Amino acid sequence: MRIVFAGTPDFAAKHLESLLSAGFNIVSAYSQPDRPSGRGKQLQPTPVKRVALAAGIPVKQPLHLDPEACDELRDLNPDIIVVVAYGLLLSREVLDLPSFGCINVHASLLPRWRGAAPIEYALMSGDAKTGVSLMRMDPGLDSGPVLAYSSTNISDDDDSGTLSDRLCSLGCELLVNSFQKLPTLLESPVPQNTHLVTYAPKITKLDAKFVPSVDALKIHNKLRALFPRSPLWCLHQGQRLRLLKSKVLKTEGVHGQPGEILKLGNNGMDLACGNGILRVLQVQAEGRKPMAVATLLNGHADFFKVGQILHEPINV
Repeated sequence: MRIVFAGTPDFAAKHLESLLSAGFNIVSAYSQPDRPSGRGKQLQPTPVKRVALAAGIPVKQPLHLDPEACDELRDLNPDIIVVVAYGLLLSREVLDLPSFGCINVHASLLPRWRGAAPIEYALMSGDAKTGVSLMRMDPGLDSGPVLAYSSTNISDDDDSGTLSDRLCSLGCELLVNSFQKLPTLLESPVPQNTHLVTYAPKITKLDAKFVPSVDALKIHNKLRALFPRSPLWCLHQGQRLRLLKSKVLKTEGVHGQPGEILKLGNNGMDLACGNGILRVLQVQAEGRKPMAVATLLNGHADFFKVGQILHEPINV
């Protein structure tokens, strides 16, 4: 089977590695164009591109899948296209090119959390369970019928980093195992229940704002959903302060002004919220490395004070 793989980030690169390790025939890889990164803003190859080139696989990086790119794809004569976090929608023309169609590994239990940020939204919403779906693609947004699922429970200690790693492992296993019985799976895909659809749009700068007036549990869930890629942040003494780790002490009752520091100690920093109390365990002050609140106070005892307010960023 001639396989074209389309993906961009590390999550996708791991799936490409799993197919290569299992001995599948990857004839080409598609990835987003290289983008500048780091202090020097030098162009950096995408994770999928690095894996593909290391394996001697040709890489194509069109900005759009325009008619010229479609002609190049047709010339590859793919039997199937595997898509994992590629970042471009595929047209009907592309979807119809391979004899077995296009399949996608999506990091949620579809139809829940269609869209760009399913892992973050599962955490923000306090879901107890999530997983990965292997879907036969159609022109809609993650709306195609599902071929197979693999699920996992979400623990209280999970953040988007730990959950993404676990879902990546599940996705790799599901993809490789499903290829062994792909013709059978393609004969009986399960349509998604359109009454259960929810959407997970791309995370923006506004999502990372600390809003102390909401419930402590909602703040905690958002904090772990955004860590480590785009941490929740607030203003302390006019400077940016990232909130990295937390736990919920109380979910009910108003205990002070939202954002007010109620208590400091070796266990962390207790904040009043619109409802309940949030204990912040780890922070990153501007110009400093991430550290436990207790460690920061050991070196700078007056950095935080009881009664101070951590403010919501206004102009973001």
